[in-house]
Amino acid sequence: MPRYSNVAIALHWLLAAMIVIAFGVGVYMHELPVSPTRLKLYNWHKWAGVTILALSALRLLWRLGHKPPADVPMPAWQAAAAHATHGLLYALFFAVPLIGWAYSSASGYPIVWFGVLPLPDFVPVDKALAEAIKPWHERAAIAMMLLVLLHAASAIKHHLVDDDGLIDRMRFGPR
Repeated sequence: MPRYSNVAIALHWLLAAMIVIAFGVGVYMHELPVSPTRLKLYNWHKWAGVTILALSALRLLWRLGHKPPADVPMPAWQAAAAHATHGLLYALFFAVPLIGWAYSSASGYPIVWFGVLPLPDFVPVDKALAEAIKPWHERAAIAMMLLVLLHAASAIKHHLVDDDGLIDRMRFGPR
């Protein structure tokens, strides 16, 4: 069965891990009282978001320049659902961090990537704008996690029920 390139596989799994961790940190830190731990987690979350944004751009560029393997035979509705899910995931890979960046900028908290590289404010400081943006970051992140769960469940279904080799296209190891 044809497989994705090692670069595509590495980017897939690295982004998957980072997205799940960033989501978990975001949910956890949101409920913490103001403290040094909360501030540290917010910075880590922002750094992860910027890294996810950069890796998503790299992944998209790689994908545009490298044809994926042929689709595994499946019913047309499943193929359409898979393509729609992938398209929405790619859109959210960019939307979630960009909305978070806008929220951070509007809140007046600049992002200094890994404490070294200050990023420009995405929007002007405006507390009312920040309050309007905040729920969109949360909603988009939840939508992305639901799609990630759907994507993972579909891959597991193809592996355990259909036994069609689909999951093998994104595994590390010998070809």
